[in-house]
Amino acid sequence: MIAQQFDAYLFQYQYHQFGTAIAIHADCFEWMGQIPASSIHAIVTDPPYGVKEYDFDQIEKRQNGNGGVWRIPPSFDGHVRSPLPRFTALTTKERERLQRFFCEWGKLALRVLRPGGHLFLASNAFLSQLVFSALIESGLEFRGELIRLVRTLRGGDRPKNAENVYPDVCSLPRGCYEPWGIFRKPFTGTIEECLQRYQTGGLRRLPNGKPLFDVLPSEKTPRNETKIAHHPTVKPQSLMRQLVYASLPLGQGVILDPFMGSGSTIAAACAMGLSATGVEHYFDYFSRCKDTIPALAQLLIQLEHS
Repeated sequence: MIAQQFDAYLFQYQYHQFGTAIAIHADCFEWMGQIPASSIHAIVTDPPYGVKEYDFDQIEKRQNGNGGVWRIPPSFDGHVRSPLPRFTALTTKERERLQRFFCEWGKLALRVLRPGGHLFLASNAFLSQLVFSALIESGLEFRGELIRLVRTLRGGDRPKNAENVYPDVCSLPRGCYEPWGIFRKPFTGTIEECLQRYQTGGLRRLPNGKPLFDVLPSEKTPRNETKIAHHPTVKPQSLMRQLVYASLPLGQGVILDPFMGSGSTIAAACAMGLSATGVEHYFDYFSRCKDTIPALAQLLIQLEHS
């Protein structure tokens, strides 16, 4: 039996339920335009911020090892490295598409969030300025960045097809951090009044009483989690559990991940005893989440700064 709080979110869509969380197979633009306005307390998501890397043709190319917009890194010392979206390959027209995509999506986020509701959105150093400016244009209030300190495989590559000609040149610095934009739906009055009326407006302090820091030492997603999730950009539970916990200042309400992917946000919410809704348009990921979300949620994770 579905929890009453989710009745207004289901419509005709397929869904899976996980206690106080649900996963829905839908296009998030369509779905966010249908649900009641001001019904979501927080959004925590890792969107397709290159826009086209999760187009079905690009997913098929990646699965076949052909690459497309995906960079298929070579194996190193016997380790198979995960594919990464090649965002530097985006054309001017595709970057304009990116900005339009997030401006329109930001308007939907503004619509569904309660006043004072927060949005945590993963990005990367190369494209964050475009994505964040588009969300500001949509009407969301920029509240700063959370810097996830993690050594990624982004950047540091020699020039494509000229690696041997220019072996001492790299196109970009090697990435050592991941920026998360923090946004809030504007509200009138004080934070106290917003908390009383909407249960939103601020961020939840950590269990030890300290505030969430805007620089978080992190880890690459552990292999046991990537084996469960089978997703190229899955975030570690050690990070996601901190973010979902902080996103609900009173520990009440519904967290939304409109680009659910593997379901790591929903699993983190389940692990922290919070209500959440995930939306995923790619059926393969949606169908897998029935198993991946419970498996990720059951992992014992040592949280930083807890």
